This record gives sequence, C-alpha cells and structure tokens, in this order.
Amino acid sequence: MESLCVFKKTKEALFLMKRNVLIWVEVAIIAALAMVLSFVPKLAGWFSPSWGAIILVIFSLRRGLTPGLAAGLLWGLIHFPLGKVSFLSVEQVLIEYIIAFTVMGLAGLVYGPFQKALKNDKFSSAIVWSGIAALLGVGVRYFVHYIAGVLFWGQYAPEGTSPWVYSLSVNGTAGAGTFLVVMVACILLIRQKKIWIAK
Repeated sequence: MESLCVFKKTKEALFLMKRNVLIWVEVAIIAALAMVLSFVPKLAGWFSPSWGAIILVIFSLRRGLTPGLAAGLLWGLIHFPLGKVSFLSVEQVLIEYIIAFTVMGLAGLVYGPFQKALKNDKFSSAIVWSGIAALLGVGVRYFVHYIAGVLFWGQYAPEGTSPWVYSLSVNGTAGAGTFLVVMVACILLIRQKKIWIAK
C-alpha cells in the first residue's frame, strides 16, 4: 500500500514537471512569435498597432498571469540582440522594453473567469473577459509608453505641442489600434478552444 502511494506521488510529480517544462517552452515560442510579428511593416510609424500583442494576450488567457508576464519580459528582451531598440537613455530603455512589454502579461489576471466561461461554452462572457484582458495588457503597456513619451520623447514634439499631448496622440493611437486588433482576433478565434485551453 505504501509503495503504491509512493508510485502515485512520483507519477504526479513527473506530470507536474513535464507540464512546467511545456509551459516554459510555450513562453519561449510565444515571445519569438510576438517578435516575428513586430517585423510587420509599420505603415503608420509609431502610430501603428503592435501585432505581437495578439499572441501575448491569447497566451496569457491560455496559461495565466505568471507565464504571460514571463513571455512579455522575454519578448522585450529579444529586442536587444536583434537591434530593435530605440535608445535615448538607460532609464527609457528599461521602461519601454522591460517594464512595458512585461506588463502585457497582466492580461492573465482574468485567466480564471475566462477559462471558466469558455469551458462552459459561454462564448459571449468569454469575449467580455478577453476584452478586459486586452484592456489590462494593452492599456497598462501603453500607459507605460505614454509616461516614457512625456519623460523622454517630449523633446521631439512639434513646436508648440505639449509633451503630454504629443505622447497621448502617439501612444493613444497606437494603443487603441492594438486593442482593436487584439479584440478582433479574440472574437474570431473564441470558439477555437484548442487555442485557449491548455491540456
């Protein structure tokens, strides 16, 4: 009886270990995919949406807060070896590439209610929760960019334009566009449970 109990515990431990490894492999893949989408031509320059946010929000709703934050952090870090960093100062880089990308994972805060709604086939409710997730992830990210825009990019504002207004026009437009494309993707994919529910 004791040996059977030990066997069961060992089996459970191996399952959890395998599951954790799978999650972290997914984190790396998601960060890489988000980075690939970052190379989509930005027709509107800084005003363009962040296509990688689609992948990040979906992953955060699939795996939860911690994996979402980790994928966001890794996505931000990948910018450095690829030379996709706009550098003004160390502080600006830390805020815009470490903090801003990491907080995208806050979408995972509604992982629980989203998963519950989806598993019960309450697709309308799941869409609402995905909207809240997108608002958290995208909204907080672009708020961070907005603050960085005021602090570091204000000097590039057109003459006579307040840094606050300039940053709002850039990051507000990009943030709204990003939120919109994330929501469109969520609505189109909401019935594809294999995308959202991990085994």
